[in-house]
Amino acid sequence: MRKSGVADKYVRVVQDMYERSRTVVRCAVGQTEEFKVEVGLHQGSALSPFLFAMVMDQLSEEVRQESPWTMMFADDIVICSESREQVEESLERWRFAMERRGMKVSRSKTEYMCVIEREGSGTVRLQGEEVKKVQEFKYLGSTVQSNGECGKEVKKRVQAGWNGWRKVSGVLCDPKISARIKGKVYRTVVRPAMLYGLETVSLRKRQESELEVAELKMLRFSLGVTRLDRIRNEYIRGTAHVGRLGDKVREARLRWFGNVQRRESEYIGRRMLDMELPGRRQRGRPKRRYMDVINEDMKLVGASVEDAEDRDRWREMNP
Repeated sequence: MRKSGVADKYVRVVQDMYERSRTVVRCAVGQTEEFKVEVGLHQGSALSPFLFAMVMDQLSEEVRQESPWTMMFADDIVICSESREQVEESLERWRFAMERRGMKVSRSKTEYMCVIEREGSGTVRLQGEEVKKVQEFKYLGSTVQSNGECGKEVKKRVQAGWNGWRKVSGVLCDPKISARIKGKVYRTVVRPAMLYGLETVSLRKRQESELEVAELKMLRFSLGVTRLDRIRNEYIRGTAHVGRLGDKVREARLRWFGNVQRRESEYIGRRMLDMELPGRRQRGRPKRRYMDVINEDMKLVGASVEDAEDRDRWREMNP
């Protein structure tokens, strides 16, 4: 805490909180006798995450690189490198830095993902032990795939939407509740789960349609309407006062892009948008990049990158 610039009086207060602390473990047959806590933080304390973040900052100071080569959230660490050798070297540095200070790198939870496969690239090892290779992994609630696609993430967003819908289905399917209230509950509970993180994803038209199909199914169930009633989708959305999901995704994408563009040039988001990766694109039809989607969105609303610098003007063009 002192290295982080915290005043001594606050350091002493925290020390008093943790000195001579004792606890018990509660289980199905009762609870254990009291024992002294030697290592750890108070569970449930608002101060604990702050203390843990400071500890990790100090432990990783000598091995931590700037983003995106090193990204940290609590005790989850992502290391990016351009080759297998660099990954192994970074892993070993992290292992040494953590273990000499009393912490360990979990072998069972450590995974690696290769974005571009090369013949004879080999495997990644940590102290002679082979690290598990995966084609996708979940980080901060979003699924990242090795092929750069977002199909798995879209399916998980649909599933998250259905999970949220089931939690409030007692309200959404109640015939005594008005369609306006149902739409408000849906927009508050279900839609945020479906849209989580999609402002940073380059969706295809097919994937956007997949999200809209799931949403319309939920709205039809909520309003007690089936496809046999032959009611148009526009009428369903209008009755529930719910806008088209594809439009909301575009609005969120442009809103996020505008926020990033107005940040300083050293901001990690700005640097990632302008970053050019080494290598060549694969043969065949090129995949849609994020900026390709942003350019399509700006063309649709008649905006340009320069317009994003003016917050008020950007909001007018992307309400």
